Amino acid sequence: MNEIRTRFAPSPTGLLHIGSLRTALYAYAFAKSKKGDFILRIEDTDQRRNVAGAKEKIGGMLKLFGIVWDEYYIQSERLDLYREAAKKLLAEGHAFYCQCQARNAKKEGYSKELRDPCRGKNLTSGAIKLKVPDNERISFCDFVVGKEISWESSAVADATLLKSDGFPTYHLAAVVDDHGMRISHVFRGHDWMPSTPIHLLVYRYLGFEPPQIGHLTDILDPEGGKLSKRKGSVSCEEFLTQGFLPEAILNFIMLLGWAPKDNREIFTLPDFVANFQKGSLQVANPIFNRQKLDWFNGHYLRQKSDADLLQSIKPFAPKGAAADLIAKTIPLIKDRITKLSDYEPFAGFFFAEPKVDKKLLTALAKEQLTKAISVLEKITDWKKAEIEKQLQGLVKKENWQMGEFFMNFRLAIAGSKFTPPITDSVAIMGRAKTLPRLKLVLELL
Repeated sequence: MNEIRTRFAPSPTGLLHIGSLRTALYAYAFAKSKKGDFILRIEDTDQRRNVAGAKEKIGGMLKLFGIVWDEYYIQSERLDLYREAAKKLLAEGHAFYCQCQARNAKKEGYSKELRDPCRGKNLTSGAIKLKVPDNERISFCDFVVGKEISWESSAVADATLLKSDGFPTYHLAAVVDDHGMRISHVFRGHDWMPSTPIHLLVYRYLGFEPPQIGHLTDILDPEGGKLSKRKGSVSCEEFLTQGFLPEAILNFIMLLGWAPKDNREIFTLPDFVANFQKGSLQVANPIFNRQKLDWFNGHYLRQKSDADLLQSIKPFAPKGAAADLIAKTIPLIKDRITKLSDYEPFAGFFFAEPKVDKKLLTALAKEQLTKAISVLEKITDWKKAEIEKQLQGLVKKENWQMGEFFMNFRLAIAGSKFTPPITDSVAIMGRAKTLPRLKLVLELL
């Protein structure tokens, strides 16, 4: 096949998994790096599992990450194609009707009961199943793994192709669509490997040339095992809600299974497409390093202009926070936060009085804050340089420890030991907020 066409084929059963985003990204980059087409196909034939609005959310999420498709299909709108294919397989003796109670679909490729009891009964209705041949070797060359993988047909189950409700299973619909849509290369998760011999048989029996098939690595949790919801966030939406930027998430997952030749780490989507063929798909399972994701996010936060960062921060700021005040704080927090969701814990004191734990204040706090108020009340030019000059002069005059004084002062203003530069913060807050806040803390002492 000279024409390069790849596809991403999610089921609309929930939020887009971070691993599925990687599959879509690699399929997109492969096609675009070879001037080919990328297809989005919604595999919604399992009607019981479909979630309302999920296909729209999947499309919207891909667009958010810049992964835009050239063609779009919905399988439930193509049922006649699958039914015709199933009838062809029946007519040519490669499939049979089954009226047994459906077995768990996930177990079909692994069950010890590999041959269905309805074989040979010549039934004329029910679900349609693939008649897997005996004593055959089924094989293909995995273009990601880079080697031939094979199965003995005796270890492959008679899989359901068309359910009794007239809807196809993944095994039939994916094959019919990959052929009809002229897909040249299929990128799949490694967990789909057991279905591959079933698909290869369906391709053969329908007279279709199979595409090149490659299985991507599993993304591992740092604590062991595959990345799963039980151990934390796994959907793109969850990461966005936590305050990760789309460009940071995308850059991070680029390197979970693909490696550039020069150890470069920072890639935009166009950069990635341009370099995809120069790098290599990995065969070792990558670990989802959350600290590395934090690093990428911090990098991209700091690349944003203050105006752009303001728009990103707004949804994470305290409710009702004034945009002009948020804008003033951005230069103070830009180099100090990792995620957008860090903004309110770090800078929330600009917008509301914090809770101050007086146990954290030292024995000198009452004296220090009292005299600090007296000094600050006399300042006419309320700017950072003058505030800092007067407070440092007070510390030297009273022979206090500079660190102790400013920690007490910081706690009184922000309620935390970890804040943006405190004199810059006080300059932004203004006299009208600063002095009453210090006096309120004094009342606690």
